[in-house]
Amino acid sequence: MNDKKQNDFSHLDKKGIPNMVDISSKINTKREAVASCIVKLSDQAYKKIQDNNISKGNVINVSKLAAISASKKTYDLIPLCHQIPLNKVDVNYYFDDKNCSIIISSYVSTDWKTGVEMEALVAVSIAALTIYDMCKSIDKSIEITEIVLKNKKGGKSGDFERL
Repeated sequence: MNDKKQNDFSHLDKKGIPNMVDISSKINTKREAVASCIVKLSDQAYKKIQDNNISKGNVINVSKLAAISASKKTYDLIPLCHQIPLNKVDVNYYFDDKNCSIIISSYVSTDWKTGVEMEALVAVSIAALTIYDMCKSIDKSIEITEIVLKNKKGGKSGDFERL
């Protein structure tokens, strides 16, 4: 890999070695991010979640708590992420009866030196994995799909909106 290509990646030094970006000179600004994913379930599992009839407990409540907790620990999970003081983490669930799917959306905000895209993505990922864990005994065919950043606001790179 030549130096030009390596320098395009902020998490690589001049020798191509991974390093944490120095954000000490950046100023705190408002940062927000929204991510989403889809959890596709069997008819049986989908109905049991809606009826709060899963033996392990209330799937949505446990999933939401797991998502919030995970978002606050993103820096522990992804080696080059900074520890960020979060202002707000909100996780919402939308039931798609036609497709026996749950659409999970997370919103994360901070007033800090770096963005919260990873925290929003971790939130929906762990929310979905928690649903899988709580329902795998009745549905091993659960699919977690379309984990995406929907939008972000703030920061040097500016705003982003998925079309």
